Amino acid sequence: MDSDAPITAQDFSNLGQSLALLATRGLARSYRRGTVLIEEGSQGDSLYLVLSGCLRVYGCDARGREVTYGIYGVGEYVGEMSLDGGVRSASVITEEASRCVMLTRASLLAHIAEHPEFAFELLTKVIRRARAATLSTKQLALNDVYGRLRALLESSSAGGDDILLTHQAMAHRLGCSREMVSKLVKDLEQGGYLTRVANGRYQRLRALPSRW
Repeated sequence: MDSDAPITAQDFSNLGQSLALLATRGLARSYRRGTVLIEEGSQGDSLYLVLSGCLRVYGCDARGREVTYGIYGVGEYVGEMSLDGGVRSASVITEEASRCVMLTRASLLAHIAEHPEFAFELLTKVIRRARAATLSTKQLALNDVYGRLRALLESSSAGGDDILLTHQAMAHRLGCSREMVSKLVKDLEQGGYLTRVANGRYQRLRALPSRW
């Protein structure tokens, strides 16, 4: 069950000093996997700071088709776009069991009043996400599905780690069908570019071709 709990020393150890100070102003709660924290189109003035687990920010159309805008883990926060008083521009769901601090607009403003340097941190975060949204829109407009998949796979394996995204998660990130992703991934496996490893993970064996 979802539950409230005091913020612990372990929670603080996962955050930088600035976010640890901010976290003390909110309410910590543990959430089950699949819990919707924010619904697109709703009113709200709170944001969520992730202490453990991860959150997925997404949008969907009337037919239930989804597109993922981002995955955010420990030390990240979501919901800042509604602080202007507008409706929520996206939904947020827990991708796994997660623990978050909920902060209201009033508590955030009080924190900025005492620590004005945090306003710049918040602004920097918004700018980075705006840049990411611009890049995503550019890729959707100028790249075919394979081009977008190639960029996603290369960014997901940039650190040398296995690719952890499921076919459905890839489809949500790319704005296409799961069937299209499955076909392309199978073709890349057969071509010797990807290999499936334990627990449905993939590993990139060599640089992916620029076109397919």
